[in-house]
Amino acid sequence: MRIAVGGIHTECSTYSPVLMQEQDFRVVRGDDLLAHDYFAFLGDYPATVAPLLHARAVPGGPVARECYEGFKAEFLDRLREALPVDGVYLAMHGAMKVDGLFDAEGDWISAVRDVVGPEMLIATSYDLHGNVSQKIVDQIDIFAAYRTAPHIDTPETMRAAYEMLLRALETEERPGVVRVAIPLLLPGERSSTEDEPARRLYAGLPGLEGQGVWRTDLMIGYVWADEPRATAAAVVTGLDRAAAERAAAQIASDFWAARGEFRFGSVTGPLSQMLDIAAAAKTAPVILADSGDNPTGGGVGDRADVLAELIARDWQGAMVAGITDRPAVEACFGAGLGATLDLTIGASLDPAGVHVQAKAKVVFLEPNDPQAVVQINGITLVLAARRRPYHNIADFTALGLDPTKARLLVVKSGYLSPELAPLANPNLMALTDGVVNQDIPRLTNHHRAKGTLPFAPDHDFTPEPQPSARFLR
Repeated sequence: MRIAVGGIHTECSTYSPVLMQEQDFRVVRGDDLLAHDYFAFLGDYPATVAPLLHARAVPGGPVARECYEGFKAEFLDRLREALPVDGVYLAMHGAMKVDGLFDAEGDWISAVRDVVGPEMLIATSYDLHGNVSQKIVDQIDIFAAYRTAPHIDTPETMRAAYEMLLRALETEERPGVVRVAIPLLLPGERSSTEDEPARRLYAGLPGLEGQGVWRTDLMIGYVWADEPRATAAAVVTGLDRAAAERAAAQIASDFWAARGEFRFGSVTGPLSQMLDIAAAAKTAPVILADSGDNPTGGGVGDRADVLAELIARDWQGAMVAGITDRPAVEACFGAGLGATLDLTIGASLDPAGVHVQAKAKVVFLEPNDPQAVVQINGITLVLAARRRPYHNIADFTALGLDPTKARLLVVKSGYLSPELAPLANPNLMALTDGVVNQDIPRLTNHHRAKGTLPFAPDHDFTPEPQPSARFLR
């Protein structure tokens, strides 16, 4: 068996004015894909892999149309050159927005289907925060999505999709996909699988498998996309259409029934209130998530709201990681290690954001992935030339920092990453401004389906399973 492998993976807030360009993506091509840790699992299977292209970016604003079309054209050229193959595996995210185009994944996967023809099996893996349209379902045969948020099961999900594809090819079985759109959108911060009710909903998915059902998935969806496909969904892969429809309807019903139970998992409130709590804390490190500017949710990552408040309070012992500001980083490199300089910090990408003026001392410079660590009175601040999160311990140690030693650690995040969460003492989340802010009902809503909560009054809902067009053949 020979399997073509590739895809495109990012998450895009339609509220961000900053378009993603080619340089924002990390692209692996050809044999480099096989050598990449992300695809290391492919070597565990006997199938021959035809590696194409995989482009992945930190979540952000919409992808520039020219950038997207360039990636798609190259991917399709590589796919044509790789033919004949026995199947296609696409590692996707599901919440990519392309400037001027709705349902970018639907466009990408449909283009793949046009190249390989109607008989080819196509398998996909998704983030549970992806938005799955019927257009996508109609083009694929196999689907698997993450079952954890924070996402700690990415390798297992990719394996699941790939193994179902190999199973179908080995047995000559033809699975199909059923989707139930659920008129509800939640932010990830209110639907972490470490908290109820998501914990039990996802724990119950494997129990619906078997008897003609191969895989069951619950898609939370991506709430910061004002697109027609933006919705939660149940997605089921299997051989028995009736069984798959029953499983999908059950998943949708259970999710809908639990809609009133979803809450923030951490102590959450306005920034001033969270800083008051942090100031009174006798434990450390207090970790404060700047949720509205979270780059792993699509935030710009350049807002200085929290920094401004810390400076106003003359906070001592705070570590802020980090703010994206290339001009500020370049100024620090120009001044040199140990220099003190006047900096404008923040709003370098989105002028509508918040910036501050401050006198800063340069205490560390990282030239390979340009970053600067500066001291502003009692505040240690990380500045980055490119948009990125600081969610792993290695992100700090690479800069000579120890997050456990901070009295207050501020990160641009929603729920904390698996590495930072155990350190939080306590864990606070500030409801800050930004293009991924948590005031969901007030988001501009022009394109989502009518009746989608919380943009509409609560109402009754009856699941309507929609088999893929390929399942109906």
